[in-house]
Amino acid sequence: MLDTMAEPLGEEATSSVGELCRECGQSHLLPDNHLYNFQDEVDDELVCHICLQPLLQPMDTPCGHTYCFKCLENFMQEYSFCPMDRKKLSFQHCRKSSLLVRNLLDKLIVLCPFQEDCKQTMQRCELEAHLQNRCPGFRKYKAQLESKKNPRSRLKGDSLSRLEANALKEPEIENGLSTLVAGSSSAAVVSLETTEPGLVNPAFDGSEEDLPQRASLLAETSLIEIHRDDPEEDLGMRIVGGKDTPLGNIVVQEVLRDSVVGTDGRIAPGDHILEVNGVNISSVTHSQAISLLRQPCAGLRLLVLQEKGFTTRPGQPDSNPVINQEVIHVTLVKRDQSEPLGIKLIRKSDEPGIFILDLLDGGLASKNGKLRRNDKVLSINGQDLRQGTPETAAQIIQSSEARVNFVILRQSGVQLPDSVEDSSTSNNSSSSSSNGGSPVLHRRRPEQNHYRRKSSYQKALPQGYLSQDKVVTIKKEPKESLGITIGGGRDSRHRLPVYVTSVQPVGCLFREGRIKKGDVLLSINNIDLTHLNYSEAVSALKSNAALHTVVLKALEIIVPEKTFESPEIPESSESGFGWASWTPQWVRWLGLPSHLHFCQDIVLHKSNSESWGFSIVGGFEENKGSQPFFIKTIVPGTPAFWDGRLRCGDEIVAVNGVSAVGMSNAELIPMLKEQRNKVTLTVVSWPGSLV
Repeated sequence: MLDTMAEPLGEEATSSVGELCRECGQSHLLPDNHLYNFQDEVDDELVCHICLQPLLQPMDTPCGHTYCFKCLENFMQEYSFCPMDRKKLSFQHCRKSSLLVRNLLDKLIVLCPFQEDCKQTMQRCELEAHLQNRCPGFRKYKAQLESKKNPRSRLKGDSLSRLEANALKEPEIENGLSTLVAGSSSAAVVSLETTEPGLVNPAFDGSEEDLPQRASLLAETSLIEIHRDDPEEDLGMRIVGGKDTPLGNIVVQEVLRDSVVGTDGRIAPGDHILEVNGVNISSVTHSQAISLLRQPCAGLRLLVLQEKGFTTRPGQPDSNPVINQEVIHVTLVKRDQSEPLGIKLIRKSDEPGIFILDLLDGGLASKNGKLRRNDKVLSINGQDLRQGTPETAAQIIQSSEARVNFVILRQSGVQLPDSVEDSSTSNNSSSSSSNGGSPVLHRRRPEQNHYRRKSSYQKALPQGYLSQDKVVTIKKEPKESLGITIGGGRDSRHRLPVYVTSVQPVGCLFREGRIKKGDVLLSINNIDLTHLNYSEAVSALKSNAALHTVVLKALEIIVPEKTFESPEIPESSESGFGWASWTPQWVRWLGLPSHLHFCQDIVLHKSNSESWGFSIVGGFEENKGSQPFFIKTIVPGTPAFWDGRLRCGDEIVAVNGVSAVGMSNAELIPMLKEQRNKVTLTVVSWPGSLV
């Protein structure tokens, strides 16, 4: 629940006249707790003695009393004692109530606040999902509110609604499953139209004529609880950013398939992590954020900011009229209940409902051949999904025994770009897959052409970083091992140089003592290692290790003191074997000299009315000097999003062959705005830190 996370978005703290809270469905001041209509009388032990309502986000005091988080926080701003026994009290000494107490409160039965149209009852923690996805009363309220704000919207999509409604009345679909609760929740919707200082945002940069449909970029804060059976298990996501980098915020770069976060399905690349278990991490260093995210605990509460795309400017006519719509019925037959369909589903920012983003090669849906990308899913097994979520659809598919009946709406003439292969997830936070609810997406892409960074693109190391060459000469027995393990190689996904993942105590390099974990290997006995793939590097090291004399040249990257990976932070391990799979933190790669970078050219295409769909930070500033430009945001539903190759944390090296090194925002903005339909971005990509 998000009872304390909503923040006022306007100048006043009250909700707009006539507007109801999206989470509880009632009108209240934004700083105040949500309001609920409880079905039964609540035990006095579960009532806050400040507001006299059932507890919301309960907090325990050292003296044994329990209050709502907001109630206690507001009270402690004026007083320094416990409201019950008047004992001296500091808010910092209060702790969240036990999981048992919070679960008891969440399971209290409440009535839907729209009793005229909806007589449903549910657990308190389910009310928000009910309002957003199933409540006819709240749906009617939103329609009325939208109608007041934008009278023309009454006509928009009217024929589409009738077509969808008629499709759901057709008799071929069996009514199978009851409605399922979607998992996501939102605390506040904020506009990102005004950029922060130093932020270039081609995502919504353009004139009124260029972008007639889009008024502002919206993002939504969500409080997501992650539960894991093993408190020390990796969450399974890679992060970039931190206050010690140009990105500032901590941003999710990638979600790993079948991980804790990937299976949960609510966090996606591009999400900004604002809080971890109530601790604000919007202004901490990269390493500090890693330490907080890796803390062992069964339950992790993450407050994240998620991009939702662009709003449609009120009063503008629809520039994309629906043409030749047809309703199609498709039945897929699973061999067993656990067989995935191989379908990637998303929810668009500018239109309700669920859409097919991709069909995985070799999957059941791809072999069937009747479903297509961008089809709108109207129902599955008779369950109305016109206002549904990808998570709900995934649950229906997984619960189906054999036959999965789709009713879809297809618009002829609508084509998505050719799919690409990427093990990262979709940047749309409302995405899911028939492979277990994980948003991980595998799309096929032609072979990428990477090349060594040109001399004209090279830059100085960021402020505070140093790199130090070292040459180690070892006299050894022919059968004596070097005693190191390596990672990287130019065939790795990020085209990394070969680096040391461990120095074993049984080898001669451990005895010599100068080669360390994280060092980049440059050459062995004058054989260049910097352009080799992993297997070639292993062969070169093994063959030369058999000689009596080994001359090893390596590079040590020295990161700024404030960024240094402290020994308290555990090593990154993707497979559980830390010595074999250790990977450096993302910030360490920022100190790799330019001549060791491998670049990639990414060509994006768009129409005149679209924006590129990414924002960047960095560039030359008087007080900070020259900093690289980094991708900070990729907006759902834009050319950068659909292309799938750009990732948060990527460095922009050049635009259309012109080096961005040393440029300021004022120089780069015109270059990007001049590109009407096509732009070539030269980028370097480093793997985010695993948490």
